Amino acid sequence: MNPSRARRERFLDAIGPRTAAVFVATANAIRNNDVEHDFRQDSDVFYLTGFDEPDTVVVLTPHASLKVDDATLAPKLTMFVRPRDPEREVWDGYRAGVEGAREQLGADAAFPIDDLAKRLPELLLGHDAVVYRWGNKAFDERLFAAIQTARRTAGRQGGYAPTRLIDPIEVLYEQRLRKSEDELAQMRTACAITAEAHAKAMAIAAPGRYEYELEAVLLETFRRRGSERPAYGSIVGSGPNGTILHYRKNDRRLEDGDLVLIDAGCEYGYYASDVTRTFPANGTFSDAQRAAYEVVLDAQLAAIEMVKPGVTQGALHDRAVEVLTAGLVKLGVLEGDVAQLVKDEAYKPFYMHKTGHWLGMDVHDVGAYFAPKRGAGDDAEVKMLQRPLEPGMVITIEPGLYFGIGADKAKVGEKGLKDWSHVRGIGIRIEDDILVTEGGHENLTRAIPKTVAEVEAACRG
Repeated sequence: MNPSRARRERFLDAIGPRTAAVFVATANAIRNNDVEHDFRQDSDVFYLTGFDEPDTVVVLTPHASLKVDDATLAPKLTMFVRPRDPEREVWDGYRAGVEGAREQLGADAAFPIDDLAKRLPELLLGHDAVVYRWGNKAFDERLFAAIQTARRTAGRQGGYAPTRLIDPIEVLYEQRLRKSEDELAQMRTACAITAEAHAKAMAIAAPGRYEYELEAVLLETFRRRGSERPAYGSIVGSGPNGTILHYRKNDRRLEDGDLVLIDAGCEYGYYASDVTRTFPANGTFSDAQRAAYEVVLDAQLAAIEMVKPGVTQGALHDRAVEVLTAGLVKLGVLEGDVAQLVKDEAYKPFYMHKTGHWLGMDVHDVGAYFAPKRGAGDDAEVKMLQRPLEPGMVITIEPGLYFGIGADKAKVGEKGLKDWSHVRGIGIRIEDDILVTEGGHENLTRAIPKTVAEVEAACRG
């Protein structure tokens, strides 16, 4: 079965017979004057249809009755798309059109996008709720107008019309959170391409090169291997730039003695990879760099080792923090009892982010990190608890240490801070993509050099 069709059927089964769903394609965005940014389809629309054209609205209706010409249809999937336009297609490329939506994508009904206002109220009749991700101001008004029209019609005919909006996080994002074998195949390919790109960047890095030369190797490898695009803006931070978490300029000249932090991953088949590696520009870690690097690596390995069904991402973060804090004491940056230092968050000037996130179609993928749990009794308090990992979920594990601008406010003697002048300017992050399996985990990016010996060998080419 077509993956998109199977996903739609699971989604429709989950929402029930009286709930409709509406998903809106990404809009074309102007880059400058008469030029548009490259188009990337909304992940929900692509997940459910495999369609990658703009100006599209997808409507899923378990209980619709739609009159078309002299026939009455009961469509589960209705698509509103750009019609064929030979003149525009000369400039912008082929369009599937209404016919393509039916024949190629399996839509039960399809109409030109301009017919949306007329047809959407009729599709919503017979449903009492709509799954919709509100916040798209331009489309919110159009949907609310359609709901109002459907309510007036239902009031006259004695039928159903939507009275509730449901966020996709309740159903669709739970489905997207657990990856199928088809999805994992795409992610494994993305990770393999990313592995080659990181290894090549390590091999060409040398004092005198520029950050953008390494970025160029990443992008060339992504496209040459069939990736549609980077999964996010590539970070190539050398020297002090490695201490800036979301550094993006990528224009500094690499100097002898620098560390280079690359956070980059490609997207393949609309599925992301997300990897960070840190390595010496000259191919050899200094003593201080090696000591700090091994602290971060130990923290990452300790967190990865814990990954299995039932463990929470909070527990993984806590383990990484514990190892990082003990390492900061060993480095002479902090002093005192490790447990108390963790409690006092003494590590925070040097490690200010969480240890991981969901990964999938979006690099920071959808899905709730907490789930409600109600105590006994109707009036019991509802608590939000960290959700346990389950097989099929994919997460990142990415601890780091950053001895840069952000640490300048930290005062010696405050919260156990001893001295960090000997590591000033060092920035290290190590990140892998981890699949939760029935028996534990699989590191999807394990092929990328990571130990000190592996990294130095890769830098020597």
